[in-house]
Amino acid sequence: MTSPCYTTLARQVEALFNGEDNLIAAMANFSALINEHLDDINWAGFYLTEGEQLILGPFQGKVACTRIPMGKGVCGTAAQMDKTLRVADVHQFAGHIACDSASNSEIVIPIRRDGAVIGVLDIDSPSLSRFDEADQIGLELSVKSFEKALFD
Repeated sequence: MTSPCYTTLARQVEALFNGEDNLIAAMANFSALINEHLDDINWAGFYLTEGEQLILGPFQGKVACTRIPMGKGVCGTAAQMDKTLRVADVHQFAGHIACDSASNSEIVIPIRRDGAVIGVLDIDSPSLSRFDEADQIGLELSVKSFEKALFD
């Protein structure tokens, strides 16, 4: 079941981005929207697929890693596996890339266009176990609304 917070977020995403055709502008506003909506996070943004790596895209938060090899860290692993990864303690994740030492938990959701992963949404928190199943379901719903608004 999706919480009302995420239902509202998904509706806002669909309304805000319906008809938008600039991916960078949309990602910039989506990261700002997430930053405003979610409590207890310290980074929200995107990495875009470019060959065998992810390149930093629009975000809200501190300076971040610019390039992440595909299959490395939480973002690269989620992109390569084409699956959401929810990590309760990033320090226990094999191969974790520490862009910000204050981040302790993370959720990464692939962004798809025509079935291919074109990037990931990455959200970090300074708290351990910040993201639960309800967060995952709600954020995946918001990402689906984002993809539908931009790519359909």
